[in-house]
Amino acid sequence: MNYTDLFSSPELLSFIDAALREDIGSGDHSSLASIPAGTQGKARMIVKDEGVLAGVELAKAVFQHADSNLKVEALLEDGAEVKHGDIALHVSGSVHSILKTERLVLNLAQRLSGVATTTKQCVDLVKGTGCTILDTRKTTPGLRLLEKWAVTMGGGKNHRIGLFDMIMLKDNHVDYAGGITAAVERTLAYLKQHNLNLKIEVETRNMAEVEEALNTGAVDRIMLDNFNPALLSEAVRFIDKRTETEASGGITLKNLREYAETGVQFISIGALTHSVKSLDISLKEF
Repeated sequence: MNYTDLFSSPELLSFIDAALREDIGSGDHSSLASIPAGTQGKARMIVKDEGVLAGVELAKAVFQHADSNLKVEALLEDGAEVKHGDIALHVSGSVHSILKTERLVLNLAQRLSGVATTTKQCVDLVKGTGCTILDTRKTTPGLRLLEKWAVTMGGGKNHRIGLFDMIMLKDNHVDYAGGITAAVERTLAYLKQHNLNLKIEVETRNMAEVEEALNTGAVDRIMLDNFNPALLSEAVRFIDKRTETEASGGITLKNLREYAETGVQFISIGALTHSVKSLDISLKEF
């Protein structure tokens, strides 16, 4: 996924509009009531935690989409390792504009920095094994591209973005189709019929399914779901690089290194996006 144009994309700007409408409603009455119109001021984004920063470019997009006269000076880049007291950016201009965008900017920066930080922890744990950390589709609705971008800020890689860019035959597909072989055969016919060139991944639950997936001769990657490390090692040896291998399910920070040392090529972790602790970040006047 190329994120070069993410922060100026129509989709993101529509999201910002919707998020601001949700928060502002009929008006930021607290600011309108207490601060004279036209008041100018400055604020700085202060990191009050340790981790990986993700949200500077997004903050620029929010501030300047809400008020093109706001001036934003980035002091740190997305992907930077940060500590308590670091200043990520300065923003100056209309105080009313700063205050009405403050919570959206912080909500996004805090969550996305949490995603990047958790990802970095996982990437560090598997260093030297040759294993790649992947995200999943277990993302917050409406925030998928931002959360997947944050994964890359932490050094991880994206799995598929959605249902459209890769074939992934999970357990439900296999069961409804009547088995792996039937599911793959129908998939090949569908891809040919619709002139699609998509990689095929199959989720497996045991060694019998691994063998069946291999025997189709058409699978690009086999997911080994909820295999313990010993069984995962056996499966990786059995596959012997005839397809790519991916492990998922039951993997935590405590056992991640053990799984990576089995020789599996990819480990996908839903917790990168669904169970992160947000970084503590604030915006203060100065």
